Amino acid sequence: MELFRNTIFVRMFLATFASQLGTMVGTMAFAFYLIDRFSNQPSYATVAEMMYSLPTLAVFLFIGVLADRLDRKRIAVYSDWIRAGLSVLLLVVIHEDWIVAAFAILFVRSAVSKFFAPAELSLLQGIMKPEQYVQASSLNMSIMGIFMLFGMSMGSAAYYYLGIEGAIIIDTASFIISGILLAVCRFPAHVRQPNGKAKLRDLHIKNIIADFSSGLKYILRSRLLLAIILGNFFFGIVNGVFSILPLFTMKYKLSPEHYQVHTPLVMVFLGIGYLVGSAFSAPLVKKVGKVSVLITGLFLVSALTIVAGSFDHLQLYYAAMVLLGIILAPINVVLGGWLPELVDPQSMGRVSGWIEPLATAGQALALGFVAITFPALVTVTVLYWILAASTLIVSTYYLIVLPSLNRKHQNAVKTEAAG
Repeated sequence: MELFRNTIFVRMFLATFASQLGTMVGTMAFAFYLIDRFSNQPSYATVAEMMYSLPTLAVFLFIGVLADRLDRKRIAVYSDWIRAGLSVLLLVVIHEDWIVAAFAILFVRSAVSKFFAPAELSLLQGIMKPEQYVQASSLNMSIMGIFMLFGMSMGSAAYYYLGIEGAIIIDTASFIISGILLAVCRFPAHVRQPNGKAKLRDLHIKNIIADFSSGLKYILRSRLLLAIILGNFFFGIVNGVFSILPLFTMKYKLSPEHYQVHTPLVMVFLGIGYLVGSAFSAPLVKKVGKVSVLITGLFLVSALTIVAGSFDHLQLYYAAMVLLGIILAPINVVLGGWLPELVDPQSMGRVSGWIEPLATAGQALALGFVAITFPALVTVTVLYWILAASTLIVSTYYLIVLPSLNRKHQNAVKTEAAG
């Protein structure tokens, strides 16, 4: 693959791999720790998930603006290293069994992590050719499949063989490795700071608000871009529910006595599906088109979610997870590869800075609902219905608006190229 001839891309790829794998290990180990330590309070696991998502609402005003105005490389590197330091602090408070302090550190650490994605995405856009965006997105889906195959299992293994402390040490090391790999990358100046040199002290709140508003104006100028980004609210609801659903499904429905074993297997089978789906995602998108793949895939996901929630047998549930992964991979390839095509490099940070708050608002809403209502008011099966309904809403919305908007966009691109 041509992408791997680019040494900067390879280093960024390895940095992202290290960071995400370590994060998954630490996150899953902490979830198992909470379920074991506070087995009569399942809401704690939901609260932990909220600590990963809510910080976006506190920093969303800044993350995209800083990625466009400051040095993107430094933002990514410092984000990794600060998270490593906070992980060490988390190790201390867990050792002392200060659960409230642990939640507070998770909140701060997650807030710092939010600065990483816009900076990394902007750097990646700057080192790739436009025709490589879908390839890179397909590759990311393959890596996501690997994370699903091994990440949760590694988190479970790390927790039971090394304890929560050992899992957090792995998490810490992953951030350090990622930071080092990014630090040795040499990006052109126009990729690091496409809007010219600036320092943090040069930015004032009025400038930040103005830049943040300009990101919204940029999105509003493109109805296609706006339609794609608005769907992220419902994707946030889906991610919020699904982030905790496999654990609850096994603990409270399919395998209460052996949920520690079967919960990681859910992600293993989903990961198998992701790997299979990512293998043909790029040619499928090229042949069928982004709009058809996205809309058809979302409708299939909605139907399959209802089916999966009705199963009472592990084998059938695992089979549904494989199919779900196969369908989800092309959907995520479309979403991941479409954004860089629609956004200028100078505005990528500010535009992507709007995606996270919308997704997080949906995720926080979903997790808050689960924390309050489960298991007293809703069952695991009802959570699957909510998941399916959210997917159905966004797929119907896309069916109504995307085909015509995409045709207009393609015509505009052809007219501009001809002129």
